[in-house]
Amino acid sequence: MATVTTSAPRAVPALLKNRVLVKLALLALAAAVLVPLADARWASGSWPDALTVDLTQPLTGVSDWIIDNRDSHPLFLYFFGHVSNAVVLSVRAVYLGLLAIGWVGVTALGAFLAWRVAGVRLALGTAAAFLACGLLGMWVPTMQTLALMVVAVLASVVVGALLGLAAGLSDRMDRALRPLLDTMQVLPAFAYLLPVVLVFGIGVPAAVLATVVYAAPPMARLTALGLRGADKGVLEAVESLGATSRQRLLTARIPLARKELLLGLNQTIMMALSMAVIASVIGAGGLGDRVYQALASVDVGAALAAGIPIVLLAVVLDRVTAAAGSGTGERPRAGWPYVLTGAVAVAVAARLLGRADWPEAWTMNIAEPVNRAVDWMTAHLYSGVPVIGGTADWAGHFTTWVLDPLRDGLQGLPWWSVLLVVAALAWLIGTWRTALTAVLAMAAIGVLGVWEPSLDTLSQVLAAVAVTLVLGFATGIAAARSERFERALRPVLDVFQTMPQFVYLIPVVALFGVGRAPAVAAAVVYALPAVVRITAQGLRQVDPAALESARSLGATSGQQLRQVQLPLARPALLLALNQGVVLVLAVVIIGGLVGGGALGYDVVFGLAQGDLATGLVAGGAIVCLGLMLDRVTQPTERRAKKGA
Repeated sequence: MATVTTSAPRAVPALLKNRVLVKLALLALAAAVLVPLADARWASGSWPDALTVDLTQPLTGVSDWIIDNRDSHPLFLYFFGHVSNAVVLSVRAVYLGLLAIGWVGVTALGAFLAWRVAGVRLALGTAAAFLACGLLGMWVPTMQTLALMVVAVLASVVVGALLGLAAGLSDRMDRALRPLLDTMQVLPAFAYLLPVVLVFGIGVPAAVLATVVYAAPPMARLTALGLRGADKGVLEAVESLGATSRQRLLTARIPLARKELLLGLNQTIMMALSMAVIASVIGAGGLGDRVYQALASVDVGAALAAGIPIVLLAVVLDRVTAAAGSGTGERPRAGWPYVLTGAVAVAVAARLLGRADWPEAWTMNIAEPVNRAVDWMTAHLYSGVPVIGGTADWAGHFTTWVLDPLRDGLQGLPWWSVLLVVAALAWLIGTWRTALTAVLAMAAIGVLGVWEPSLDTLSQVLAAVAVTLVLGFATGIAAARSERFERALRPVLDVFQTMPQFVYLIPVVALFGVGRAPAVAAAVVYALPAVVRITAQGLRQVDPAALESARSLGATSGQQLRQVQLPLARPALLLALNQGVVLVLAVVIIGGLVGGGALGYDVVFGLAQGDLATGLVAGGAIVCLGLMLDRVTQPTERRAKKGA
């Protein structure tokens, strides 16, 4: 009896040392106090009108002022006007230059550059990619997109590098720029297309500048990361030799950050290319316009004919920049002057022979056979499939059994209970600062007056994330445990990861119709490759000594996975969850084009009708929703280390 009474007091301090239990106890205490008070004050549970701020009038006033002064105010005449003209002239100069050297010259230049950077294999792949664009009858739209890409990427790299330089060299600038970059990355493209169009009008300038806003943050983040992660020993050695701050930057910091800089270039190119399709809504032209027009008419064949060149460009640019950053590949000894001279010689020879334009006889029409195949699939898979039902039945069941109950459940909860749940989740996975940020972000949604549609969007995101994680974790585990499966899966993931967001909507609409379920399906397909890659990489990087120790103790393959690999790969799995949430949110918003409704519809409606208030309020709510989900799904650095 004495033993029991003496051990009990000792157990209390042990429990107090458990942070999770302490947090749960404090949350239970707070809920016991706050819930009765909130229920008595706001019994209905709906967001109070007294806590809502109507931004319609001020935003409409701003929109009207821009429209009234766009052709007369000095700010537009002498600043935005010059910026617009510079963008138009730059894109036109690049486009005319590409047409001048002809398809032979462009193909040769691309192949020679790939050969110089990564070797013969990638050079052949690059040449094949450009030839495929011509064979599909998309040579001129491809050159239009490539011209837009060149200017947009150059501008994004300059802006991102300057911001990253400031953040990498100054802690104060890093803290100041971080929320700005977070907002730029989370804010959906449709939300800031509207203010850009108001200022610059429909056309190429608006498309390029919207692309810069979307694509510059990765360059800024990775530049700052590379500069901050430079080897301290090398920097101290350079400083001891009497180098100035500028010399240390040019001779040490930037060369040491070369891999991060090239990775930033790679990510900027990928994001700019995906934005090229979205920018087609505001007159970007090129391949994006072909995809958008096909989406409007649900012409899967035409969309595929324009989507394949986009994917090919993305894969080629991704491989070339990745090879330049990693230093892999069998590079030739020929210098850049020889490469450029060879490309120019080929282009001049083709011009003299009259082969500058792609021959019309060398094109093939894949739209008709693809549409016939889609019609067959729609006729046989859309409905009437015995036993399992058609894709339309699946979409209907998913909406009825998952999306509707989840949406109704979230919207039926009192608003204060949603804030308490968000606070609890964010605090358990992070710190009180994390919880405060998440709660303020969620509360801002109510203040903006879009509480109900935001919960509708949240229900779609949660459903899509759940399906993505189940499929992604299972596929990632299989890829990590089988090299053969991983090699077979890699090209599939490459294609899906480089394909622009719009392209996913077309086959999804053809198979599932319109509604919230197709938007969720497109989001799952878009987010799945990132989750699979991060999961597989995290499991592969588990310490081999830990696995060997488990095997020596007689652990089976399943036990090694459950008891060793998954616990040790926890940070990677949490990162996969976080990235899955961010990517799903991006496509669920675009799902407003295919009947997804909620915030996505408000953003698309605001852009289509020129309604700045509706578009920006919905865009702001999406930013807050993304910030909340990020804080709830991504632990702080200190917490992650403790969990690992």
